Amino acid sequence: MSSINKQQAEKNHEDLLNQDAVEKIKELSKKASTCFFCTAINDGKPFKTRPMSVQDVDDTGNIWFLSANDSSQNAEINSDKNVQLLFQSSAHSGFLAIDGIATISRDKQKIDEFWGPLLKTWFTEGKDDPRITVIKVETTNGYYWDNKHGNAIAFAKMTLGAMLGKTMDDSIEGELKP
Repeated sequence: MSSINKQQAEKNHEDLLNQDAVEKIKELSKKASTCFFCTAINDGKPFKTRPMSVQDVDDTGNIWFLSANDSSQNAEINSDKNVQLLFQSSAHSGFLAIDGIATISRDKQKIDEFWGPLLKTWFTEGKDDPRITVIKVETTNGYYWDNKHGNAIAFAKMTLGAMLGKTMDDSIEGELKP
């Protein structure tokens, strides 16, 4: 652990497994609602990144997106299914990094489930647009950084800690293994 963690008076590291990990993924991804969706992460070159809106996180920790079949992310997933998703729900908390395996389908049931009027911006023919695909990212592992008691308490503890010259960070971090 880093030196800041050694100065902590309270527990600030907790790895989460199984359903606890899934619940943390759901919580933080819902707060952020969008993420940086990174592809081509294993080719030794800078990976490709774009913002994407999360449609759902299911009860097993899979993260779902809608995408166009002619998009760069679909082409890159067809070459390498390994992806990374990066979330930030606020300036000071709710950080989440997910590693996963992406698969692309044309699951009509999922398209119907996720469809909303604003999506017509990208899929001009509506929910029957032949370009719509569904991307499912199966979470293999992740890491989170958050605070334990909300931003107001975290800020108060940081302020008090600065006044006292003492580490009073309200952060919590850990690995996620759904």
